[in-house]
Amino acid sequence: MVTELAATSHDRRSLDRADCGLIGRSPALRQITQLLGKVAGTDSTVLILGESGTGKELVAKCLHRHSPRHQGPFVAVNCGAIPAELMESELFGHEKGAFTGALVTRKGRFELAEGGTLFLDEVAEMAPPMQVKLLRVLQERQFERVGGAKPMETNVRVIAATHRNLEERIAEKLFREDLYYRLNVFPVELPPLRERGDDVFLLLDYFCHQRAAQGFAPFRLAEDVRSVLRNYSWPGNVRELQNLVERFSILRAGEEVQLMDLPRNMLSKTQACDEVEESMALRSLWQDEKPAATPMPERLLPDGPFDLKHYLEELERSFLLEALEVCDHVVTRAADRLGLRRTTLVEKLRKYGIQPERD
Repeated sequence: MVTELAATSHDRRSLDRADCGLIGRSPALRQITQLLGKVAGTDSTVLILGESGTGKELVAKCLHRHSPRHQGPFVAVNCGAIPAELMESELFGHEKGAFTGALVTRKGRFELAEGGTLFLDEVAEMAPPMQVKLLRVLQERQFERVGGAKPMETNVRVIAATHRNLEERIAEKLFREDLYYRLNVFPVELPPLRERGDDVFLLLDYFCHQRAAQGFAPFRLAEDVRSVLRNYSWPGNVRELQNLVERFSILRAGEEVQLMDLPRNMLSKTQACDEVEESMALRSLWQDEKPAATPMPERLLPDGPFDLKHYLEELERSFLLEALEVCDHVVTRAADRLGLRRTTLVEKLRKYGIQPERD
């Protein structure tokens, strides 16, 4: 269903978008791949900017694969997911006995990435004291393990990413200006999905193919559903679209997706609401103060034998991901939306390996 997803040029001026995992033909995406093609073969520090869900780690991996360091390791660390008091040990490692619980010597991410690429995701979340130490490493190419006294040389390429506006963070005294200039050697700003036009449907087809490979029958989109998706603002970007495809592949396997199947927040935020507002059924859903039952397809049973336990787990996981997306990844709000205790939701998220962006 998806054809001509990307150009096939492998020169240094424009990377192959399909090879990078960047699906689409929009001018915005073409411009990004041209930038990546120019910087991939260098050792320059890259700062990837963009909203959550736009694929910043995907781009970082693409740069690594097309760099002279491609045979070395690619090591990623989410700076927003590590407590401030553990960040130094996480990045630089520690010596045995450096602190309570340090029973053995441990390598940090810089050592693990030696000869390769270190990806610092959500670097804006790093505490100011740690920013000073990171700046020193970037300038001197040396670091010391926690509890150690011997400087260690480092040979890594650093790629950083954030969804924050770093200039605003600098003005708020939350991010060091000197570190910003050290990281911002070659900035790459990823466009949000709402600015990529019909790339939405190319991505949707791509994710459908992935689900089909897992045994889920493909679904079809009604024309009015396509209109809603085309005009939707996609606050969760590509990640939100991927979650939506997962939901549809379960609820409408082998069938046509109707307006009633779309999440309520998607209908309320889209600019193409005229047709929807004329629907009495949907209007009653919006105005009814009591929780409305989710409309289910007439037949859920897939063709042929299938794993019921896996099927139900996929359905539950889909609802968990959507609840987090709708609730801006705030666990407490998502639990309220699902009618669960917060501890119950946390257990379910842990079960499916889902890491919320906010707690």
